[in-house]
Amino acid sequence: MASLLNSVPSIKLSNFSNNNPLRSSQISSPFCLSLSRRRLVVRATETDKEVKAQAPDTAPAAGGSSINQILGIKGAKQETDKWKIRVQLTKPVTWPPLVWGVVCGAAASGNFHWTPEDVAKSVVCMLMSGPFLTGYTQTINDWYDREIDAINEPYRPIPSGAISEQEVINQIWVLLLGGLGLAGILDVWAGHNFPTIFYLALGGSLLSYIYSAPPLKLKQNGWIGNFALGASYISLPWWAGQALFGTLTPDIIVLTLLYSVAGLGIAIVNDFKSIEGDRAMGLQSLPVAFGSEAAKWICVGAIDITQISVAGYLLGAGKPYYALALLGLIAPQVFFQFKYFLKDPVKYDVKYQASAQPFLILGLLVTALATSH
Repeated sequence: MASLLNSVPSIKLSNFSNNNPLRSSQISSPFCLSLSRRRLVVRATETDKEVKAQAPDTAPAAGGSSINQILGIKGAKQETDKWKIRVQLTKPVTWPPLVWGVVCGAAASGNFHWTPEDVAKSVVCMLMSGPFLTGYTQTINDWYDREIDAINEPYRPIPSGAISEQEVINQIWVLLLGGLGLAGILDVWAGHNFPTIFYLALGGSLLSYIYSAPPLKLKQNGWIGNFALGASYISLPWWAGQALFGTLTPDIIVLTLLYSVAGLGIAIVNDFKSIEGDRAMGLQSLPVAFGSEAAKWICVGAIDITQISVAGYLLGAGKPYYALALLGLIAPQVFFQFKYFLKDPVKYDVKYQASAQPFLILGLLVTALATSH
């Protein structure tokens, strides 16, 4: 469950014109934001450089897609409807892996039954993990990335001024409190003496915050940041689903954290399109640190070697058919890596992810079913 912020930094708001430029400058305190009539001044400890970006009022592509807009991906139509913009900030395209993680956790528990109550529990857990906690994670990430987006994608909602700073802050709080509230409800519903799901959500919230926000800002380091992202997308929703219907055991925790290395590889895929902005802001993503060519092989190596290792674990655990099924699902991923990703990770990133990732998430379910028997 890509999850949410434990606390939101103090923000001072005053009259602000949406037509003013976005500006960042050096500070001595961890995070401070002040808005005046003429300018937005952002101070952050992670940089001592001043970056000025004038965001255009419209996207460069006049014929943007309404579907891309609502999903929160590139090629989006420039929108003025505030509710559509709010949904765009939550990036619904990123929800399915979290929802699938809950499915895998429920399957791994061995206690899920196709009864109305169990289905209802799982749906609420999916809402917590997807729209609320993942939606929060994406919104808070866009908030702290607004200077980078002013370089890479200046037409996005926050740097372009399509949504105000106060509206973004309000959305952050609503998604955070809503997600944590659903986690508490699930604990009561499951009859937990210890609020396992709530603390998973709270811990994930802290992870999400320190991933995006200074002074730690884990995403500044390609290894730590991408592993944290992978764990949020694979381990946390799995743990929530398994805790909801069964018991979260140490071997499952270790296995899912291993699988999160594959999530690290998936996260690297998204770093190639942001090389220019990351370099300008001093973020050491793996494509920036190692160069595009080396980062491509680190990416596919993390994805493939992790899954092969899990297959080896299943074989050693006496489950050869599950191990063979997992190996069979790795083969098409390798094919699409050579066909798309290794040729051009920027040009073919969407095609690669759409083609290869379904096989990876099916492999997650195979692993979950193997651990439940």
